[in-house]
Amino acid sequence: MPYNELRKDYLLDRWVVIATERSRRPTDFAKPRPQTAQTAGCPMCVGNENMTPPALMLYQKDGDKITRSQDPLTGERSKDWLVRVIPNLYPAFSPPKQPEDAKQITKNKYLWSAVGHHEVLVESPNHEEDPAEAELPQLELVINAYIDRLKELSAKPYVKYVSIFRNHGLEAGASLSHAHSQVIATPMVPTIIREEQKAARTFYEENGKCIFCDIIEGEVKGPRLISEDHDFVVLAPYASVNPMEFWILPKKHAPNILDLTAPEVSAFAKNLKSSLKALKTLVNNPPYNYGIHLALNPESQDSYHWHLEVYPKLATWAGFEKSTGVYINTVTPETAAETLRKTLTP
Repeated sequence: MPYNELRKDYLLDRWVVIATERSRRPTDFAKPRPQTAQTAGCPMCVGNENMTPPALMLYQKDGDKITRSQDPLTGERSKDWLVRVIPNLYPAFSPPKQPEDAKQITKNKYLWSAVGHHEVLVESPNHEEDPAEAELPQLELVINAYIDRLKELSAKPYVKYVSIFRNHGLEAGASLSHAHSQVIATPMVPTIIREEQKAARTFYEENGKCIFCDIIEGEVKGPRLISEDHDFVVLAPYASVNPMEFWILPKKHAPNILDLTAPEVSAFAKNLKSSLKALKTLVNNPPYNYGIHLALNPESQDSYHWHLEVYPKLATWAGFEKSTGVYINTVTPETAAETLRKTLTP
């Protein structure tokens, strides 16, 4: 009897058991999902703008142009928005109340002030227009909003990292079903990102090239490739932690999304929509999380390469995973790539 495979992550010192001996088919995870519906009480729906704090940023259509504005602090708020960014009512990180607070973030080795920002990016006026179903122009607006928020938040001196992520479905942590993402700016670089950046820097110093560019070069020739076009590659990573996990990587080296061109935004939107649509079709709209991994620090400009990681929530981590940090994945990345590749809509 052959052994299961123990695989190490491309960068992190993290090991995953790829359970080839008890592997499951992706369709095994398809199950009935609760139906969501637009309700008058949804604070993100059009007409309910006064149920949230004033928008920090609005995209609105003005003739053939998209304009950017924000809500007034008092009075009537706009109802003809396309994308709306609001402060989170229950923030994990909060802006400094006084300028001097931003200079006193670190209290000691084990205690910092959670100074930063926590925003909700409402992706569409339509309640259920998630990226798998959104029209491409709307999804391009969402990506441009990511870029705008990253640009504004990363310019603040106390912000060291900006996390852009999405929770889809109640089991993945989405407390509201209206299509939305979140943006959190932190006063430190989170552990996984910091370890990725460190490993990428080491690889760059030893090999003179970006490890992500090297990963792309190797994976486009192999069985874990899901799709590629002129600008992006979609692949199932070699040591996937999550069943059906996949990444979207730009072919052009860049540490973050700030310099994406309009054609690249369009290509990113197409790849995001098609891959999430394939996942939705194959596993009956599963809960998932995605997050953009990026670098803001100058020393990572040459060595780090931004990408988006999608984590379908199809497994429950139990005692072994939680006590060891070693994960068991019952869908091989090769199977995930093959089935997603076959499900992609032309």
